[in-house]
Parts: sequence; C-alpha cells; structure tokens
Amino acid sequence: MAEKIAKLYRMVMPDHLCPFGLKSKDLLRRHGYSVEDHPLTTREETDAFMEQEGVETTPQTYINGERIGGYEELREWFSKAVTKKGETSYQPVITIFAVSFLMALAVAWAALGTVLAVRTIEWFIAIAMTLLAVQKLQDVESFSTMFLNYDLLAQRWVRYGYLYPFGEALAGVLMIAGALIWIAAPVALFIGTIGAVSVFKAVYIDKRELKCACVGGNSNVPLGFVSLTENLMMMVMALWMGGRALLG
Repeated sequence: MAEKIAKLYRMVMPDHLCPFGLKSKDLLRRHGYSVEDHPLTTREETDAFMEQEGVETTPQTYINGERIGGYEELREWFSKAVTKKGETSYQPVITIFAVSFLMALAVAWAALGTVLAVRTIEWFIAIAMTLLAVQKLQDVESFSTMFLNYDLLAQRWVRYGYLYPFGEALAGVLMIAGALIWIAAPVALFIGTIGAVSVFKAVYIDKRELKCACVGGNSNVPLGFVSLTENLMMMVMALWMGGRALLG
C-alpha cells in the first residue's frame, strides 16, 4: 500500500505557534498520513506563502497535490462535523445539564452514601441553576441584550436583565445548601414563572425564531423547549422546597 503523504504549511514563530496548525498535523497523523511539515517561521515568510498560494490564512494542507485548505476544511475533507459560525446548537446546555447531574450524584454519594435520594434531584436542579447563572455572569451586558429580545419583564424594566443572573445564582447556591429557602424559593419561583411565560409567548404564540440567553449572551442555543424546561424546573424546585420548608 502506498504511503499516504500530506504537506502542511503552518505558522511556527517565536511569539506565535498556530494552534490550528497543530490540530491539522494531529488530525492528519490520526488518519494515517505522514506529514511533510513546512513551518513558516517569520511574518515575511508567511505573507509570501499566502501571496504565492492565493490564500488568506494558514495553516494550509495539501494532499496528492490538491490544496485542501485550513483546519475546518480538513475536517470536512475527513467527513467530520464542522460547526458553522452562528449555527444553532443545544450542545452547551446539554453539557451543563449532564455535568450538573454527575455533580449531584457525586455530592449525594459524598454526603449521603447513596445516589438514590430525593436530595440528589434537588442538588441536580440547584447545581444546574448555578452553572447556568455562571454562564450569564461571564458577560452580563451581552446576556441582558439577548434577554431583552423575549423576556416580558426585562422589556418593561431593563434593569431586570442585569439582576436576573444574580437572582438565579443566589437561589441555586441557597438550594444546594438547603439554607434560607424562604429567600431562594420566592426568587426562583418569580424568575422561573416570568421566564416560562416569556419563552412560551415568544416561541409558541408569536412563532419567533430567537436564540436563548440561558447559557450567556453569546449563545447559539435556540429559544424553545430547552429554555422552557429550565424555567419550569426552577418553578417546580421553588414550589417543592418552599412547600417542604413551610411544612417543616
């Protein structure tokens, strides 16, 4: 069998080692290619290469004399999934819920010696609320801007968009601790109810296609079922823990 050979031109400068060049090299090797590595070690050398080849970026991969392109094009050439800029995806929120569930299992095992407990579900929802709040708090300005597209209260009182993630974080942390539920439950019920009504109206009544601010202001998560589920979970959690606290 003939050896599979690829040529790779990538930036390897003292002040910049191109990460996509390294990824391209690794991808080629994992697919059984012997890589003829051509490091571009200066800005002048890089500019000359791009001008000669008529390209605007590096790295550039060549297989059998054919220019494949950069890292994303190479992934497509190997029939691997490539996320397009602006493409909607549920991956961020699914990741948060999955990690929250695993964390809840870990906390339950450490605290109770078992994962088969009602408290495990409570921890799961509370941890998910907290992690979702962290995503929003990374850039409150961007979150509030996206939030204004659909939240009914924020559209009437803009400051609510800035306060929302702090309220969600506060409620989540208190519910994890099982402390001050008389504060956590009303906060979670309030923001969860407003959120559920807002999402339902925007998606199912007005039929608007929007992106959800649930994982931050730069989210590509589509507004819809997942967003509604997040708010309903907060509402149920608030009613459950609030009711349990009232009944002692």
